[in-house]
Amino acid sequence: MLIVLGGLPATGKTTLARLLAARLGAVHLRVDTIEQAIVRSGLARHPIGPAGYVVGYALAEEHLRQGLTVIAESVNPLAVTRDAWRDAGVRAGMPTTEVELVCSEPAEHRHRVTSRSVDIPDLPLPGWQQVIDQDYEPWDREHIVLDTAGQGPEESLARLLERLGLP
Repeated sequence: MLIVLGGLPATGKTTLARLLAARLGAVHLRVDTIEQAIVRSGLARHPIGPAGYVVGYALAEEHLRQGLTVIAESVNPLAVTRDAWRDAGVRAGMPTTEVELVCSEPAEHRHRVTSRSVDIPDLPLPGWQQVIDQDYEPWDREHIVLDTAGQGPEESLARLLERLGLP
């Protein structure tokens, strides 16, 4: 299956994607990793536009065709990006579940944004103003919404597994 994790920066996407991938034995595709590799190649600078997402869609489809579960993690801010992830699952003949992570407590969210560290060398992290100014379209179809405010990663994982109907 394809599990698409989206949400604003610092809502817990990477942490949760890593935990979920380890739990399920799934492939974790992180658009930030793809984009930073493109930047390091010298082919582009931040922001690189749709290139990282397009590579992600292709990798997701290829892994799905191999029968692997894929967790695709990105901000996924636009309907067109969400549609493209879903289309990759459809082309591979695999079910797709979309998950939007939110942090409903602004003070907690701001603290996460301003206190996190970079785990990908030279990846520029957005500041609070960039996060709240992010072009982020509302989701227009059924999906799982998981609020990570006030809970640790393991609790978020347990809630997500429950919502996904997984043990």
